[in-house]
Amino acid sequence: MRLFVGVDGGGTHTRAVVVDENQQELGRAMGPGAVVTPGAPDASVRAVADAVRAAVREAGGQLPVERLWAGLAGAGSDEGRLGVTRGLEGAALADQVVVGTDVEAAFHHTFGSHPGILLIAGTGSVAWGRSAAGDLVRVGGWGERLGDEGSGFAIGLAALRAILHASDGRGARTSLTASVVGTLGLERPEALVAWCAAATKGDVAALVPVVVEAAEGGDMAARAILDAAVEDLSAHVAAAVERTGPWEESPVLVLWGGLLQPGGPLRSALEAAAAEHSCELDSRTVDPALGAAWLALASPPDGR
Repeated sequence: MRLFVGVDGGGTHTRAVVVDENQQELGRAMGPGAVVTPGAPDASVRAVADAVRAAVREAGGQLPVERLWAGLAGAGSDEGRLGVTRGLEGAALADQVVVGTDVEAAFHHTFGSHPGILLIAGTGSVAWGRSAAGDLVRVGGWGERLGDEGSGFAIGLAALRAILHASDGRGARTSLTASVVGTLGLERPEALVAWCAAATKGDVAALVPVVVEAAEGGDMAARAILDAAVEDLSAHVAAAVERTGPWEESPVLVLWGGLLQPGGPLRSALEAAAAEHSCELDSRTVDPALGAAWLALASPPDGR
């Protein structure tokens, strides 16, 4: 039996899905995140390899499979993609390995070859769009230093700044000080500096529920942070609509990621933004790992 594996590796989890040549799902597994760090691919390779092995075991198959398509956060650069590709090839998981981004996998599952716009906001953020003519555009997704506006990481980082600004008198007092410092088990706000220096992107993004709770409790600093995130994500949509236009009909917009899933803290606000930008909101479920498996199945023998 010919087996194909797709992987979705983000900041929090790595998911692997096994399908056969008829797109039937045979196995699925999940493990720790697999964000690609250029120059240091080993952790990503281990996370992907562990998830793939577990999924193939569940499918009752054997390694190597015919093709692996791994969509990983941070794999947009040539350096990062090449390092992980070499590592996965050395792990003997598949006869052929293709590495792309988690966004590519998510977009493929969502739209296939059809036009539309996908806005993602979880640990990071990005928007992808395809015009009616088939042209792909990307808005944002430039990483924690240059992008990720409106993301969980951006919200968490803004909360840390608000706390320290309040501590040194540059900002208003905020309940975030007690809630964040307490949640992290620290003794004083100044300890956030050392904590942040050692924290992962996912650690910072994990502060979002604390910010949401503070905003719901009337904290103005927390409310301003969430409002700024909504504005940033709305700007992603506006740019994607403009760059993929003109549209004869309203473009389809799909929201995905922890902040935007049904019940997510920014979902309702972005639904309003969809109407503002004349988009048709579609609530379909996005499964990037399955999208990656379909890409594995569809990829030509050279992976190009």
